[in-house]
Amino acid sequence: MAETAGTRFDRLVAIMRALRAPDGCPWDREQTLASLRPFVLEETYEVLEAIESGSSAALREELGDYLYEAVFLAQIGEEAGHFSIGDAIDAICDKLVRRHPHVFARQEGDAGITSDQVIERWETMKARERAALQHGSGQEAERDRVRPKTTLSGIPKTLPSLLRAYEISARAAAVGFDWARAEDVLDKIEEEVAEVRHEIETGATGDLSRAEEEMGDLLFAIANLSRKLGIEPEAALRRANDKFTRRFDALERAFTARGRALADASLQEMEDEWQRLKELP
Repeated sequence: MAETAGTRFDRLVAIMRALRAPDGCPWDREQTLASLRPFVLEETYEVLEAIESGSSAALREELGDYLYEAVFLAQIGEEAGHFSIGDAIDAICDKLVRRHPHVFARQEGDAGITSDQVIERWETMKARERAALQHGSGQEAERDRVRPKTTLSGIPKTLPSLLRAYEISARAAAVGFDWARAEDVLDKIEEEVAEVRHEIETGATGDLSRAEEEMGDLLFAIANLSRKLGIEPEAALRRANDKFTRRFDALERAFTARGRALADASLQEMEDEWQRLKELP
């Protein structure tokens, strides 16, 4: 009889505990929540790369590594007497049931709910939960009264800035602070482009602070447009980076095949070759 996912998960937890035991692995025992941060980030990006590669084998392996980091962090939390991996699992299970009433507490009209409506309800429920925390009890509630939670509380500053802009705008939109249409965001983008252009043309020589500010406003508006279109901006930018890299590598190989260094080619020659490469399948 095949092992269940729960049995396999229990094995991973047991292995992690053995690694952290007094007679376990010295490296694993030395790790802290802070020291694991770069590994968590690295595994996140490796999962994303596996997804985009289309390789099931790579994704299976990277998801295992990703799960290991979660168990590792929870084991440290348990040793400190804060929480266990079981507590973390309970938290996400409770949250998923609570935020999917159209599945677990169906009411009339839920049968025809769309994915857009699900997202809208999800963000609204998250906003209500954040507000409710301000009126709770216990140590966490007391802490939150000293530093009250707001609509934008909890969005990690360590997120890539473009993704953080996307999340900030989604939170604001959940409470009604949003453009009515995607076309309205395009107008805002054109406004920001004009302001960047103005700073470039009239800004003081060597002082890029105003241009930097306007450039930030432009990028934030672009993140808003991505959200309105249902496009995750980090994924879109990763694909654009990959596409440019492939084409630029092909451009360089083309000139190398002709016995020329890319740096020796004129801009027009590079542009002509670039346009030719764009036409290739």
